[in-house]
Amino acid sequence: MRIARFSIDGNVAFGAVEGDKPDELVLDIIKGIPFAEHELSGTKVPLSKVRLLPPVLPNKVVAFGRNYAEHARELGNEVPDAPFAFFKPSTSVIGPGDAIQYPSFSADLHHEAELAVVIGRMCREVPRERVRDVIFGYTCANDVTARDVQKREKQWARAKGFDTSCPLGPWVETGLDLARASDLTVQLTVNGEQRQLGRTSEMIHSIEDLIVNITEAMTLLPGDVVLTGTPAGVGPLTVGDEVAVTIEGIGTLTNKVVKRG
Repeated sequence: MRIARFSIDGNVAFGAVEGDKPDELVLDIIKGIPFAEHELSGTKVPLSKVRLLPPVLPNKVVAFGRNYAEHARELGNEVPDAPFAFFKPSTSVIGPGDAIQYPSFSADLHHEAELAVVIGRMCREVPRERVRDVIFGYTCANDVTARDVQKREKQWARAKGFDTSCPLGPWVETGLDLARASDLTVQLTVNGEQRQLGRTSEMIHSIEDLIVNITEAMTLLPGDVVLTGTPAGVGPLTVGDEVAVTIEGIGTLTNKVVKRG
């Protein structure tokens, strides 16, 4: 099931996305919230009549860096022996179609296409064999990065945590099992030109590794998001660019870069 969060006539709701053809998709409005008991209302609205929002509002976004060997090497970094985590604040999250605002303190903004794991229940110290039980679904993400700031400041709070630096969407796909999610095509285009192409099977540390690693340290809450790293091919974005992340079996997340102001 594809679960979207949307607004219509000033109201915000969740809905199940139905249909196969892009121009015929409809939303069956969900009674309740997807992380608790809920049911489909049977009330349907065309996707074209709503504004898609970020599919979840995470309490925190836990991101893992340098989780694809070729990406680590393209930036001159060593491949880490253990998962390497950082955070993006909830205020960095935007949805499909929302603008990525080019930060005024950077002159080298980069795209990073990533598979995002959405957590479905409160969890801590999750054993490997239970990881699949805490996953609600998967969505597309773009870990937008002020590369010059990242290099200059050594820590990544401003470089990766600025407002609009975490596009998520277009919806959460709940129908992928863990084995399938571990071997999906991830690609990114800028103005229609392919920049990144990889597979989640190329991760150094698996989805299970990442969930086990972070829940050893902290509790994850329903709706929290785990970013799993980006394949090689990261590169610059400029004002006016349209950047699209497409992940096999999930969909396409598209955003445009605008001048901050």
